[in-house]
Amino acid sequence: MQPVSTADVDQAHVPNVPVRSGPKEALLEVSVFLFLVAPSMALSFFVTRTGKVDFVFVAVSTILRDLALVSLILFFAWRNAEPVRVLGWTYRKLGRNVLLGVLLYLPLVYVLGLLEGLLRAAGLSPPRVPGPSFFAIQGRWEVVLAVVLVAVVAVSEETIFRGYLILRLRTVTRSTTAAVLLSSTIFALGHGYEGSLGVATIGAMGFAFSLVYLWRKSLATPITLHFLQDFIAIVVVHYLQ
Repeated sequence: MQPVSTADVDQAHVPNVPVRSGPKEALLEVSVFLFLVAPSMALSFFVTRTGKVDFVFVAVSTILRDLALVSLILFFAWRNAEPVRVLGWTYRKLGRNVLLGVLLYLPLVYVLGLLEGLLRAAGLSPPRVPGPSFFAIQGRWEVVLAVVLVAVVAVSEETIFRGYLILRLRTVTRSTTAAVLLSSTIFALGHGYEGSLGVATIGAMGFAFSLVYLWRKSLATPITLHFLQDFIAIVVVHYLQ
């Protein structure tokens, strides 16, 4: 794999399918989408900081929310007569892309760990309150629910933040670099409950996922990376504890 620099991002291409809507239409569409997303992101910030909800409630509500948002995206694509591959949904080289995600996981975690150390040294901090208690998984069925949650979140969030937002923001800004930076920022802000350190690290992870997506022209690899990251953090770590 050759490294992809920021300067190369503008030369990378989201799956090359013409979009019917122009910049004004794309801006209106993405504004409606973000209007729907922002309240739930803000609510999750305040609710998860209190930790006064249990895992089942958070898991089920998150699954339903993400499936609803992906359904809305698919409706937008259908309305614009766009094939789903424009969102990165493609079976082309699926096995190879999934395997690549597995192989890239440990190097990505290592780089993010180094970055987190630098950010700590720069003064960024984790949340002042302990981690939310709703991640405490209890019982066999909650483990199954956690696996379903991780799978849905991986597919949904990569479709939302990489497949959809990069496509539409690229149309609005006429720049792939700007689209990647904006989508990564929005992705990071949804994790405000993790403190400034967590937001910055998640933003960097979203940026890395975006570069992989643009490189592979498929969501399969970033979905695999996202799944492994959440599966280990939510299922493996907490189950062992």
